[in-house]
Amino acid sequence: MAMTRSVVVGVDGSPQSLGAARFGAALAGRRGLAVRLLHGYLHPFGYGSLSLSAYDPAVPDPRPEARRMLADAVAIVRSEHPSVDVSAAQVAAGGAAALVEASGEAAAVVVGHRGLGGFAELVLGSVGSQVAAHASCPVVVVRPQETERGGAPVVVGVDGSVTGDAALAFAFEEAAARSVPLVAVHVATDPTDGAAAYTESLLASTVAPWTAKHPDVEFGLHVRPGIDAEEALVDASADACLVVVGSRGRGGFTGLLLGSVSQALVHHARCPVAVVHPGAPDPAS
Repeated sequence: MAMTRSVVVGVDGSPQSLGAARFGAALAGRRGLAVRLLHGYLHPFGYGSLSLSAYDPAVPDPRPEARRMLADAVAIVRSEHPSVDVSAAQVAAGGAAALVEASGEAAAVVVGHRGLGGFAELVLGSVGSQVAAHASCPVVVVRPQETERGGAPVVVGVDGSVTGDAALAFAFEEAAARSVPLVAVHVATDPTDGAAAYTESLLASTVAPWTAKHPDVEFGLHVRPGIDAEEALVDASADACLVVVGSRGRGGFTGLLLGSVSQALVHHARCPVAVVHPGAPDPAS
C-alpha cells in the first residue's frame, strides 16, 4: 500500500526515540507534512513463526506491548503538536529494514541516536547509521537528551558534489522554516591563501542559486583550510541547531568526503544531524 508523504520516525519505547518523535513532529509541522511513527519488530525465531510449509512462512502478529508503546507515543506527539496529522504502524521487519523501506516514499526519516532501553528489535544506535547510509530520503539522527537551541544557525557541509547540492537544498529549506541563519562550511585541502580564495569563490557560485531562492535566509560561508572535515563539522555542531551533510561527497572537493564525514557526524555531532541523499529539486524550478 502506498504511503502518504510524511515524516517517518523510528520508535522503540526509549526516551531517545520519543525525542526523535518530537523532533519529527516539529519537522513535519514546519513543512506542512504528516508524521508516521514506525516500529519494526521481529519474531524471536526470525521474521516469521514456524510454518508447515517452507515456501509460505507465517508473518508474526503485531506485539501488544509495542502497540501500547505506539499509542502512548502518538498521544504525546498529538498533545504537543495538535496541528500535525499523526499515525503509527508496526512492521514485521528489523528496525533498519523497516525504515529504509519506508524512506522510499517519505519526505524524511528521523531516528534517535541510541535506542538502548527500549525494545531490542530497534536499537537505534546502529539503526541510525544503517538508515543514514541506505535510505533514499533525508535522514535526521537526533542526539539523546537534545534540547532546542532557539536562534542557533543551521550548518551545512558543502563540497561541490551532487549530494552537497542536495544538502544545500534541505539546509536552506530548514533554515527558512526555522527563521534562523545558515552557515556553510567547506574544508580546503590546500591551506594556501590563493587556493582558499579560489575555493571560496567557486563555492559562492555553487550556493548562489539557493541564496537567490531564499533571500530572507541570512547566509555565511566559512572556508576552513588545513583541518580535518569531520573535526570542522563536529566543532560547528556545538553552536548549531542542526548540521546537514550529503550522504557521499565523491566527485566534489576531496576535502569533504561525505561518505565518512556523515557517519562521523552521526556518532559525534553535538546537535541533530541530517544526512541528505541525491535528488534535491532544482533551485530554479
